[in-house]
Amino acid sequence: MSLKIAIVGTGKVATQSYLPQLVRHADVSLLYFNRSRQKALALAERFGGRVMDSLDELMQQDPDMVMVLTSETERLRVSQELLELRPKRMFFEKPLVAKLGQASVSEKDFLEAHALLLKAHAVGTQTAMVFNYRFFDQTLKARALIAELNLGRPVHFTGLVHYACWSHCIDLMLEIMGSVQSITALRATTQRAVMGAEGISNVTAAFVLDNDASGTLIGTGEIDFKLPLFELTFAFDHGRLTMRDLDGDLEVLDYRSARQVTHALARDGSRWDQYQASFGKSIAAYLDSVRSGLPAPVPGVAGLRELQFEAALKRSIREARPVLLEQDFPISPLLLEPSGGA
Repeated sequence: MSLKIAIVGTGKVATQSYLPQLVRHADVSLLYFNRSRQKALALAERFGGRVMDSLDELMQQDPDMVMVLTSETERLRVSQELLELRPKRMFFEKPLVAKLGQASVSEKDFLEAHALLLKAHAVGTQTAMVFNYRFFDQTLKARALIAELNLGRPVHFTGLVHYACWSHCIDLMLEIMGSVQSITALRATTQRAVMGAEGISNVTAAFVLDNDASGTLIGTGEIDFKLPLFELTFAFDHGRLTMRDLDGDLEVLDYRSARQVTHALARDGSRWDQYQASFGKSIAAYLDSVRSGLPAPVPGVAGLRELQFEAALKRSIREARPVLLEQDFPISPLLLEPSGGA
């Protein structure tokens, strides 16, 4: 089976993280569209493929999927235009929608992303997210150990996260621990510039999950970028796991055997090698799902759940109250169906 892939947005993320991985697949052919035709032509010359002059022309080529790799500030507009052309599948960079940038996700972003996925469902477009942190070696190992050691039900979660990793770590918490029922959050008064955005301050969120587990999450821009950018602890009835950074160790505490085990990666590359490798595994898993006609490994609704968490956090801070996610920011049951457009 040959896969025809349309690339919309030919900036840094496409150039560095996606295209070097996509061209490793012999059955892939590439199409490009970018507002700057010259940028698209440069990528076609480097990686192969053809450049289209408009989204209409792009979709006339009947691609098997469209990868929306634009800036997050442009992703909503471009995705809305694409859905008018009824693509078969759309694959989104993260976050799903962030019109003011990923460091400034708003309640409106969630609402617009929700409407976007409902539109995708209505026109029969399958959606998927990248969330490549799910494909880090230590994340894959953690998931395997949770099952292998039969650690039981989730009990609590703690996280300290640099904003550069924020949406990914929220997704990891939701994917491993379960959906969140309510959030109570506080914001520090001191504001700083983070990731190019002004007026960002540290936040602390306490939350309860639908399965009655609890958690705390601190978001900050004040972690030295040369050191681990996040530390996450997932606790269960019979043990807990802690993972640090893009290539850090995975520590496992098994309560029943009283064993403490550390799983480490080979120290033959940088954290950014692990980061780029995770894109390769994420893309390969997605392409395999398309080839086999199976649901996407990370569905589009995962991006919506991440925005739901951020929207609830922002509302809790603004209104100084606990926020019930499914009351304040409900997700349509249509988007939760396994065969739905999301």
